[in-house]
Amino acid sequence: MSDTAARVTQGDATPADGAPPGPRPAGRWRRVVRGVAVRVVFWYAVVVIVLGFFQRSLMYFPSRAERIDPAEAGLAAGRVHDVSFVTADGLTLAGWHVVAEGGSCATLEECDRTLRDGRLVVLHFHGNGGDRRIRVDDALIFGGSGADTILIDYRGYGENPGSPSEAGLADDARAAWNYATDVRGVRPDRIVLYGESLGGAVAVRLAAELCDAGTPPAGVAVLSTFSSMTDAAAHHYPWLPVRLVLLDRYPAIRHIGRVTCPLLFVHAGNDRIVPIELGRRLFAAAPERSAGGVEKRFVVLAGCDHNDVLFRARGAYTEAVGEFLGGL
Repeated sequence: MSDTAARVTQGDATPADGAPPGPRPAGRWRRVVRGVAVRVVFWYAVVVIVLGFFQRSLMYFPSRAERIDPAEAGLAAGRVHDVSFVTADGLTLAGWHVVAEGGSCATLEECDRTLRDGRLVVLHFHGNGGDRRIRVDDALIFGGSGADTILIDYRGYGENPGSPSEAGLADDARAAWNYATDVRGVRPDRIVLYGESLGGAVAVRLAAELCDAGTPPAGVAVLSTFSSMTDAAAHHYPWLPVRLVLLDRYPAIRHIGRVTCPLLFVHAGNDRIVPIELGRRLFAAAPERSAGGVEKRFVVLAGCDHNDVLFRARGAYTEAVGEFLGGL
């Protein structure tokens, strides 16, 4: 056998012409895959860091204004009045007092006389976008059931100073409650806490604190509210480690078990922002009955999405809210 044949037989990779061997195909592919993996991990980390840094800008969408005039509510004179209150950290926040249907008062002092007679007051906590100007329809629906409404704007919303955060909104809610009870003289058992979407988590946390303190509200009603912001974010961004990086978690499911007043849960049946499964999860964690024996209730509004409840299911929504308020 020749020397060349012997080298081939023995598996020598050196070509017969004496040139050095080229890289093996498997080795090239490993380097390519490693390079792609490094780039993917790098850019994924960049995306996570950027989203983590700007997460509050992606969570809160306030409308801003130099001043919001009650005339912008579009209601007759005497039905809407400016209100303001101060938070524990010194911010002065603005809102509106909307008088119930059929009522009117020239001043807040006149309104207070009707409140002292026992009229229900709905303390309204809105969602993460806009300001109180786009919540007037809610006040009209509550007003049709004989309740006044205090529409508040959080810090950083409307003309209010500050920047929103979970802790900040909790402070705002406490300040609004103190304003209603201490300044306006409304009895706790005549105040209904209402929260829309993220505002529902704000209302649930406040209600739990009040129940712990022995001053429960008359009731709590929430519209399309999640079990937690963490669950909602994980649903929309399953590829992100939201459970590790989320700052404002709004864990309503951790607070709802301590709420001892009557509870109403309303949810859009086709909700694509807060899936109805998250609303049902929150409902399941709530006490079956209030301290007074009122059974909790979950109402599904068929055929509507998160932001079109009042357009597509106004009648069913009004009926559910009216029944709830009428039973308090």
